[in-house]
Amino acid sequence: MTILLIGASGQLGSELRQAFSDCDLVPLTHGDLELTDRTQVWDMMHKYGPHLILNTAAYHRVDECEDFSGRAFDVNAVAVRDLAIAAKEFGAVLVHFSTDYVFDGRQPRPYPKSPQPPFTKGGHRGISHPYREGDVPKPLSVYATSKLAGEYFVQAVLERYYLIRTCGLYGLAGSRSKAGNFVETMLRLAADGREIQVVGDQIVTPTSAKDLAHKVRQLVETDAYGLYHITNNGECSWYQFAQAILELSGLRPHLTETTSAAHGARAARPAYSVLDNANLRSLGLDDLREWRDALADYLAERKRLQGEG
Repeated sequence: MTILLIGASGQLGSELRQAFSDCDLVPLTHGDLELTDRTQVWDMMHKYGPHLILNTAAYHRVDECEDFSGRAFDVNAVAVRDLAIAAKEFGAVLVHFSTDYVFDGRQPRPYPKSPQPPFTKGGHRGISHPYREGDVPKPLSVYATSKLAGEYFVQAVLERYYLIRTCGLYGLAGSRSKAGNFVETMLRLAADGREIQVVGDQIVTPTSAKDLAHKVRQLVETDAYGLYHITNNGECSWYQFAQAILELSGLRPHLTETTSAAHGARAARPAYSVLDNANLRSLGLDDLREWRDALADYLAERKRLQGEG
C-alpha cells in the first residue's frame, strides 16, 4: 500500500513518518508539493497512485489568518477540496486534520471530561463538557472558519475519509525548527530569563503529536471512516500547561497568569475547546495518555536527543 504524506517535515508529519515507517511511504515536504497548485497535486497522484493520503498541510498562523483570509481559505479549504477530488478520482482514502477551534467554547455543558475540571460546579463560569463529534461547530476566527470549510469539502466529496480534529498539538520537530511550539516557546523564554505571561481563561487538552500519529495508524486499519476527535486525555488552561512544562523541566522563571482580553490576540479563541474522543471510544481505541504524562515523555525524549547532539 502506497501512502502519500503531505507536510512530512512538520511536527505531526515527522511523527507520522515514524508511525508508518514500515509502509511504502512517500514523504512530501512543501518543497516537494505546493498543495494549492492543482497541477502538482494531480501529477503526484499520477506518479505514485497512492492508496492512502495523510494531509497535515495547513496555514495555521491563527492571528495572521485574520489579515490574509484569502491565503487561509486557499490552503485550508480550496486546496483540501481539490485534494479530496483527486483522492476520489484515484480511489484513495484521505486522512485530513482539523482543529478544536471550529467550536466557540461558549455553550454550557453538563459533565466534565477530567476528574478535576477547571470549571467547577457552582463557579461563576458554570460547568462545561468536552465537545463531541456531533456538536455543532461555531468558529470564531478566519482560521477556524477556513478549517471548518475544509472539513465540509472532505465530507461533501468523499465517502472514504478520516477527518481528525485535535487540540494543543506539540511535537519533537518543533524543538528543531524556528516555528517551534508552545512547549519550546516556554522553554526558550525561561532560558532567556524573560518574564512570561500566559492566558488562564482558555481551556484545552495539550496533545502529543507522537501519540496522535500512533493513534492515526491504529485508526486507519479499522476502515471505520468518519469524523474523529483525537487528543490526549484531561484538560488544563494554557497557564496550567506552562506551569507543568516549567515544573517538569526544573525551571523557575517569573510566570504570571493573564486573560485573553489583556493578551489582545488578533483572532478570537474559544474559552473552552476540550474535545471528547467519543467516536474513538466507540471503537475501543480511546486509550491515549493523560496530557501531563505525554508532556513528561516529550521532555525526556527532547533531553535525550539534545544529549546525543
